[in-house]
Amino acid sequence: MWISEVQYQDPRTETYLGSPSIVRLPDGALLATHEYFGPGAPLNHEGEEFLTAVYRSEDNGKTWTQLNHLSYIYWANLFVHRGSAYLLGPNAHDGSIVIRRSNDGGYTWTTPTSDTTGFLFRGGPKRESPNYHCAPMPVVIHNGRIWRAFEDNRETQEFPFARGFMALVISAPEDADLLRAENWRMSNKLPYNQAWNPSGFGDSAGWLEGNVVVGPDGQMWDVLRFNSFPVLNKAAIVRVSADGQRLDFDPATGFIDLAGGASKFSIRRDPETGIYWTLSNDMQDRPFPIRRNRLSLFSSPDLRNWTKRATLLEYYEPTCEEATRTTGFQYVDWQFDGDDIIYLVRTGYDGAHSFHDANRITFGRVKSFRALAD
Repeated sequence: MWISEVQYQDPRTETYLGSPSIVRLPDGALLATHEYFGPGAPLNHEGEEFLTAVYRSEDNGKTWTQLNHLSYIYWANLFVHRGSAYLLGPNAHDGSIVIRRSNDGGYTWTTPTSDTTGFLFRGGPKRESPNYHCAPMPVVIHNGRIWRAFEDNRETQEFPFARGFMALVISAPEDADLLRAENWRMSNKLPYNQAWNPSGFGDSAGWLEGNVVVGPDGQMWDVLRFNSFPVLNKAAIVRVSADGQRLDFDPATGFIDLAGGASKFSIRRDPETGIYWTLSNDMQDRPFPIRRNRLSLFSSPDLRNWTKRATLLEYYEPTCEEATRTTGFQYVDWQFDGDDIIYLVRTGYDGAHSFHDANRITFGRVKSFRALAD
C-alpha cells in the first residue's frame, strides 16, 4: 500500500496525527513533519494545539528517524530556499503566522520570538480575530517574490464552518531575510459571499486551505478547497494581483470541477512539462459514500480541466460502512522528485478512531508519473 510508516499513534491516547509535509533537502535526505491534534494532544498556555514533530530519512523514505518536537508551529509546510529548510504556518491552532529556519538539515531550528526572528503576523488571543489558518500548502516563487496562501478564520455561530474563512495571500521578496516581518506583505482578506452560490450549493458554502499557483499565462491564483455540500467535487479559483495586495473572485468563472475539492489538496506545476498535478480524495456516491478512503492522482494543462491518472490508495468494501467511517488517506503533501512524485499521507487505517482522526503518517512514491499523462 505504501512504502513506509513514518509514525504510528495509538488511538487510545486520543491524540491524532495531522498535516504532514515533506521536502527533499540539498544534502539528499528527506525531511518530514506532522502535527498533533485531538482531545489528548499537547496544548499551549491558551489551550490550543501547537506541537509539530520532525523526521529525517537517509534512505529515500524506507526508514525514518524522529529528530525533534517543535512547539509553536502548526499546520506548517516545509520548503527549501537558498540552501535552508523552512517551516511556515501558524504558531498554534488559529494563531499567529510564523516562520522557522533550519540550516543543518532539520536538526535545529530558529525560534520565532520577535519580528526579526520569524514572528510575521500577530493573531488574536484564544480565537479572537485575527485567527490565521492554513494546511501545509505549497510555496511558490514568481516575479521575484515568494508566495503562500493562508486564511483568517472568523468562525462564529453566525459564520459556521466553512463560511467563516477569509482567503488571503502573503509574499516577500525572494532575496529577503524571510525571518524579518518587515519583508512580508499581506493581501486583503476576502470572505466568501453566499450570494455567489450556484444552484444546488448548501448554505454552508465556503473556502479554505488555498494553493498559490501560477497560471499558464503568468497570472497568480489562489485555488481553494471548497465546501459545496451536497454538491461534491468543486474548487474555487481566486485572482491574485501582481503586487500581492489584492484578491478578487468572479463567481461567473471562479468555480471549477475538481475531484476531491471538498478536502485538502495541493497543486504543483511540473517544471519540465508545464502540466499541473494534484493528489486528492475523489468522492463518489455508492451504497456508502466514499469520504477520504480513496487517494488519486490528477493532472491539468490549465488549472481548470482535470483528468484522473491513477488511484494510489483505496480501501473500500461494498457492504461495509465501517470501512468508509474509519479509513482515510488524506491531507497529502507531495513533491516532484526527479521522474517520480513522493508523498506523505495523514492515514487513518487498521484501528483508527475515524477516517479523520488518523493514527498513522505514511510515505509513498509514484514512479515515472509523467508517463501517466501520455
